[in-house]
Amino acid sequence: MRKVIVSEFLTLDGVMEDPGGAEKFERGGWAFQFERGPEGDKFKVDELMASDALLLGRVTYDGFAAAWPSRTGDFADKMNNMAKYVVSTTLKQTSWNNSTVIAGNIGEEVSKLKAMPGNDILVAGSAQLVHTLIQHNLVDEFRLMVFPIILGKGKRLFNDGSNMHAMWLAEAKPVGSGVLTLIYQAKQNH
Repeated sequence: MRKVIVSEFLTLDGVMEDPGGAEKFERGGWAFQFERGPEGDKFKVDELMASDALLLGRVTYDGFAAAWPSRTGDFADKMNNMAKYVVSTTLKQTSWNNSTVIAGNIGEEVSKLKAMPGNDILVAGSAQLVHTLIQHNLVDEFRLMVFPIILGKGKRLFNDGSNMHAMWLAEAKPVGSGVLTLIYQAKQNH
C-alpha cells in the first residue's frame, strides 16, 4: 500500500503559511531567512524522488502550476512529469501536465489512491487538505522542516479540533543554520 507523506515547512510555533512569500501573507517568506544547507536540500530531493504522485489542495496546486512548468532540472522534471491530484470542488479543468481533479469524498478518494500500486503520495502545503487527511487518519508520515522562527500567527499544521494521533519519531537531524528535519510516522505502522 502506498503511503501519504505530508511534507511541510514549519515555524517553531507550528505555522505553515506562506514560507516562500508567494501568497503575500504579511509575515510570508520566512523560510528564506535561513540556509537549509546541502543536507536540507537532500532531504527535500529524496522525499520527492521517492514519490510518484502529488496530492494538493487548490491554492497550493494553483501556485505550483504557475511556477513549475517553466522550470528546468531534475527536480522540476520530476514535479512536472509525476501524477498530480488536486482536491477541489470548483476546479473543472487543469492546465498542469498529468493533473486530475478530486471533487468527491476526499477520504474515499485518497484511500483509493493509497490502494493503487506505486510509490509515496506527497502532500505539500495545502493546509485545509492536510487537516482533512489528519481527520480521516490518512497520513502515514510527516516530514517536517522546522525553521528557528516564531511568527505568532498564521495557518498552523495542527489546528484546534485535530484528532489525537500517536506518532513515532523515525529521524531528527539539524541542517543548515538552525533548521531541523523531522520524520514522524504513524504509530500504527510500527
